[in-house]
Amino acid sequence: MARKKQIIVPIVILAAGVLAFVGFSAMKKPPEEKAEVDNTPIVAVEQITVESMQLTVKSHGIVMPKYETRLVSQISGEIVELSEAFVRGGFVKKGQLLARIDPSDYEAALLDAQANHASSLASLETERAKSKVAETEWKRITHSAPTELSLRKPQLAQELAHVKSAKATILRAQRNLERTEIRAPYDAMIESRHVGLGSFVTVGSDIGKVLGTAIAEVRLPVADNQLKFLIDQGQQAQVQLSGTFSGTQRFWSAHVARNEGVVDNKSRMGYLVAEIKDPYGLNESKTELRFGSYVNAAIFGIEVAQASVIPNYLISDGRIALLNDESKLHFAEVEIIRQDGANSIISNGLSTGDRMITSALDYPINGMALALPKDEEQTPEQSVVDTQIASIQE
Repeated sequence: MARKKQIIVPIVILAAGVLAFVGFSAMKKPPEEKAEVDNTPIVAVEQITVESMQLTVKSHGIVMPKYETRLVSQISGEIVELSEAFVRGGFVKKGQLLARIDPSDYEAALLDAQANHASSLASLETERAKSKVAETEWKRITHSAPTELSLRKPQLAQELAHVKSAKATILRAQRNLERTEIRAPYDAMIESRHVGLGSFVTVGSDIGKVLGTAIAEVRLPVADNQLKFLIDQGQQAQVQLSGTFSGTQRFWSAHVARNEGVVDNKSRMGYLVAEIKDPYGLNESKTELRFGSYVNAAIFGIEVAQASVIPNYLISDGRIALLNDESKLHFAEVEIIRQDGANSIISNGLSTGDRMITSALDYPINGMALALPKDEEQTPEQSVVDTQIASIQE
């Protein structure tokens, strides 16, 4: 009996183990099949636009008057009159009286000169009469030719010289009398005044300074390598000036009047001079452009028929990465005509509608397969259809 137990018990344990193994094996789930992973690089693209473009050259400068004049006294005397407009910042018209020097002494000098001139004329007429009498008497006395002295010609010439001298004295007195009035040489703004009512001035005394308001100038520094982008090196080029006026960005039109024709020995820059008519808007309604203002300038230059602007970081060795119609990488050789800050201007090698890759690729290879993000995979036509369906459903 004990021997049977020894045989049956191992068999039962072995059978139970087999059954347990089978049961656990049935409970185990088979491994799930994993979906294939698409390792195609996903890139972002941007459509290129090619169009005509007018190149500009950037510069800057300070607005200054084309004409400025320091007024000085040409005679001596006391300031007896000052115009109300003769103050710093005042606007005056050409010929407008600014100040008057006491004219009394100069009026008296003119009267004295006129009196001397009249006396000289009288002496001249007397001498002419004496000359005629001498000529008549000489003919009666002798039939020989008279001398110049006998006809009183030297005396007549002397009196004629006295008349001319007296006339010159009148002109000088008249000019000095005119100089008692300090007038504006042109339409101007007063920059400074250095005299007051009752001040005594002498010849050469500083009266003040005026700035012409008809035309303003801006000297624009331009590097030599930028002149090639301007027509005729900028002669008569149109210029757009920009600056801040009353806290607001403003713009003014100007044109290049001349090229100074020299290179600054310190900055190594050439200078174009732009002119602005009526900067203070005195003759027409416009935003004033004050002297001394700092302005930026865009000088309009040559036109490029087919051009596009591309960021510099997307250009490598003169090539740009594009995504072609087969969603593959394609490198396009481009011609760079100008670098402008962070961008380059391309004149050849691209077409409107080309898809430029703007995202970085670790190992770009010409012809490699690429993919777009799902939201960009739809064509423009599909997007329009989806939009129309959505609007109908709403």
